[in-house]
Amino acid sequence: MTTTAFPTTTLPAGAGDFFALTKPRVMRSVVFTALCGMLAAPVQLPFTLAFTAILAIALAAGSAGALNQWYESDIDALMKRTAKRPLPAGKMERETALQFGVALGVFSVLLMGLAIGLIAAGLLAVSILFYVLVYTVGLKRRTPQNIVIGGAAGAFPPLIGWVAATGSLSTLPLLMFAIIFLWTPPHSWALALLIRDDYAKGGVPMLPVVASAATTRWQMLFYAVLMAAAAVAPWPLGLAGATYGLIATLTSLVFVGLTAWVVVQRAETTPAMKAERVLFVYSIGYILAIFATLAFDRLTA
Repeated sequence: MTTTAFPTTTLPAGAGDFFALTKPRVMRSVVFTALCGMLAAPVQLPFTLAFTAILAIALAAGSAGALNQWYESDIDALMKRTAKRPLPAGKMERETALQFGVALGVFSVLLMGLAIGLIAAGLLAVSILFYVLVYTVGLKRRTPQNIVIGGAAGAFPPLIGWVAATGSLSTLPLLMFAIIFLWTPPHSWALALLIRDDYAKGGVPMLPVVASAATTRWQMLFYAVLMAAAAVAPWPLGLAGATYGLIATLTSLVFVGLTAWVVVQRAETTPAMKAERVLFVYSIGYILAIFATLAFDRLTA
């Protein structure tokens, strides 16, 4: 790990610092997609059990976020985007972050196991370990394909939500997994192109850092096309209705079109990268719309 000078004085950590350690923005996305997976399932859990399952998933996401920040505190200190996080800002000891992350993770898995069952709890444990050990420790600092393989970590929540409700897997939750998995590269690389210098400063080999902008953009388009196919697939497979199919088709075409705009744009400097900014913002709304529409479609079928 890179040697980084941290503040010599550690300030007392407050509740806000522990909350920031859980990466609340990521947690909200995890909870949303997990809830959509649960609502799309053919079996609906009683409210108390559904709430408990979602709480366990949220705590697991917080655990992964805390352990990620514990391990990457040296990188975070070097990057402008992350320098104000609790650890590089000197608001918390690394050991405290580690203990907090482990405690959250263990509790979340136990809660899921006791309230829902061993299959959902096991899948939840795998998702935490995948994000921390495979993505954070194994891939992030070693390969420009880190976000491609590591994208599976963010794709677990709808699977877990579905399994919590049904106790098993089927084609639709696997397609939901595939949508997020294939969505992650164009979404993440759009941001990485915008903050390429920050990643380079932190020594993170994101694709735009180690390859040309053109190479990155073409790979973004490749994954966007595959993602669009996965997003539309529930309709012709009879797993979703025409309303979902129409919305998925139209929004996916816009996504692919925006990614194509990114490809034809030749700007290499960050301020000129309007297409990347538009795609990044759109991609967030896109994934929310796709999952919300799918859940609504299944609930009203």
